[in-house]
Amino acid sequence: MFFIIGICIAFFLEFLLLIKKNKSKADKVLAIWLLLMAIHQALFYHHITGKTFEIPHMLGILMPLPILHGVLLYFYVLEATGKKITSKISLPHLIPFCILILLLIPFFSLTGEEKIYIFRNEGIGYEWYLLIHQVSMIISGIAYTVWTLLLIRKHQKNIQTTFSNTDKKELQWLRYLSIGLGLIWVVALFFDEQIIFSCIVVFVLFIGFFGINQMNIFTTSPSSNSDNENKNPIEKEQKTELNSPEKKRYAKSGVNKEMAEEIYSKLNELMPNKNLYKQENLTLSELAKQLNVHPNHLSQVINEKEEKNFYNYINSLRIKEFIRLASQQKNEKFTLMSLAQDCGFNSKSTFNKHFKAYTQKTPSEFFREQKTAV
Repeated sequence: MFFIIGICIAFFLEFLLLIKKNKSKADKVLAIWLLLMAIHQALFYHHITGKTFEIPHMLGILMPLPILHGVLLYFYVLEATGKKITSKISLPHLIPFCILILLLIPFFSLTGEEKIYIFRNEGIGYEWYLLIHQVSMIISGIAYTVWTLLLIRKHQKNIQTTFSNTDKKELQWLRYLSIGLGLIWVVALFFDEQIIFSCIVVFVLFIGFFGINQMNIFTTSPSSNSDNENKNPIEKEQKTELNSPEKKRYAKSGVNKEMAEEIYSKLNELMPNKNLYKQENLTLSELAKQLNVHPNHLSQVINEKEEKNFYNYINSLRIKEFIRLASQQKNEKFTLMSLAQDCGFNSKSTFNKHFKAYTQKTPSEFFREQKTAV
């Protein structure tokens, strides 16, 4: 019954993706992956119920499928982080899967009775294939888990050069997804197929939970009325800022001393006058437009003059403003979080993280010591 639930949920999530309007490429990759998981689970259930032997020509179909899970996770993370999947990128990743299928051709050419005999005798005559299969599964699973985690980590660093608020852009749920898939491969080393596929059912539930409740992956945003609007906002920002020709020439010599001083002077004049840092979703490009400079030049100046990236620079200004407001007696009637929100923070965890980084103390410790000093 447990496996049937997993199969039904996978097909249900697949249905939600298929009816979603303005699907992104990431959505399409996820749809392919969910379909694979649904089919994979269905074939396994068909096998453990013994019905596979009633249709012996289905034997062996299940074998090469696991190697695709890591590949599709990697493709999904690529698209989710604003990168493009091209045939040049995707085809090499499919080579191991194709090799495993080619190695099975002699088995597929056997009669039904011969296939049943081999399966009931622990792969007799095909021990070499089982060894290749097992090794390739484990290497592929671990390698793609590490690869996707590194890709997400790089993405999380990159967005800090562009966005002042990264809470909904860090793809933390994908990090958990990658770790979850990695754990399934660890389970595969020590446990039987029943345990492994039980973990896959939980994994599908995990995708559904985060997809529906947090990321809205399976629903269409009301504001998404065109393909252009449906594009990943991270991708659009990175196209103009992180991947521009100027970025390729980015170096300390990219902006001379006089330009840097001029930009920094304009920045120091603009920020206290307009309080732009209080805008919750302020981006590097928006601030650069206000200063009438190129985003890459502004990023370089902030890095050199403040010794911070854009993300930490804006949030340090928010903390300074918060301390100023919270220190005023007239604001004692407000909660610390309401003042933090007025300064541009949209979550308590982000506020606490930056406050401690700036003061080396928690807000309560900081203001307790301030009152004691007075």
